[in-house]
Amino acid sequence: MDIKVDRVVDAQGLACPMPIVRTKKAMNELNTGQVLELQATDKGSVADIQAWANSTGHQFLGTKQEGHVYRHYVRKSEPDEVKEEMTFPHTVHNDELERLLNGNTEIRVVDVREPAEYAFGHVKNALNIPLGELEQRLGELIPGSELYIICRTGNRSNLAANLLEEKGFKNIKNVVPGMSQWNGDVERD
Repeated sequence: MDIKVDRVVDAQGLACPMPIVRTKKAMNELNTGQVLELQATDKGSVADIQAWANSTGHQFLGTKQEGHVYRHYVRKSEPDEVKEEMTFPHTVHNDELERLLNGNTEIRVVDVREPAEYAFGHVKNALNIPLGELEQRLGELIPGSELYIICRTGNRSNLAANLLEEKGFKNIKNVVPGMSQWNGDVERD
């Protein structure tokens, strides 16, 4: 498969949110219809780039894996097809979630990071549903329950919270800044 690309973005060795940050910047410099290739080594980028493209209206073309490098292809959409990125309005800071977890409040934490990230440290009793699997695993969540969505930096959880809201979930909070700055208790697998 030979894909003509107009711009290559190298995000090898970088973790979330940097591949998406670099992709956004590069997409702003492309013309409508041009194709961007994002090269990343972060396995989470597979779900992240698809979710980002879907949330912004750009066309995700696919991913090719060559060794440990993921090559993601995104086509810039027409201006009237591009959606403004939605920042989920209901957020909770790490400290507030930690206080809630220490109380008797019945809440559900959903960690949308990849299994390897989750294994090295996660909020106690958090349910791991990687962002790329979320839509297929909605049945594991109770629509009326209070859900706190967490990832490493708040970006994937923002995308996940928007997706859950689109699917009819109501009591959702995006946890920011996420596990990268989590000071509470951590479980490891």
